[in-house]
Amino acid sequence: MRFTETTLPGAFLVELDQWVDDRGFFARSWCRREFAARGLNADFVQCNIGFSRHAGTLRGIHLQLAPHAEAKLVRCCRGSIHDVVVDLRPGSPTFRQWIGTELTADNHRMLYVPEGFGHGYQTLEDDTEIVYQTSEYYHAAHATGVRYDDPAFAFRWPLTVTRISDADRRWPSFDPGTWTGANVEPAGGAP
Repeated sequence: MRFTETTLPGAFLVELDQWVDDRGFFARSWCRREFAARGLNADFVQCNIGFSRHAGTLRGIHLQLAPHAEAKLVRCCRGSIHDVVVDLRPGSPTFRQWIGTELTADNHRMLYVPEGFGHGYQTLEDDTEIVYQTSEYYHAAHATGVRYDDPAFAFRWPLTVTRISDADRRWPSFDPGTWTGANVEPAGGAP
């Protein structure tokens, strides 16, 4: 696997090394030793699947707070998504900065999302499916988020948002002066 750190310290694009022959290819998409060697959380405990029927569907921006903050490893296995991560760690030099990248079934890229980052995605085509591993079990009482259209971030989505949950529409406006991140570690803290 090839790890490329993004402009947000701790967030990595992960590309697969493929062994190709006339049948197709073989690749390893997870190796605890390779993730741990880079200081990344290598203790995934849950694997989730997200399927969206329609292009333009938006899910997020989601975050699970401490003491149940989670790292994620996201891969699109059918269709394509515009994947977004935003640094929500108070005190981080990249606090409130975000990146977007395209993950597709064809490019086989993955995105490693560290603890303290919000995550969301928009489907770019119909019948899109993602798979993502998390380092923590889901805890509804510690789940929060920020609005996909909050002017505090000015996220740029490639398509018109055609579908979004009521819960994701109702996240409150982000106020950096009152956001605590509920004790998520700033950049340079524990992985």
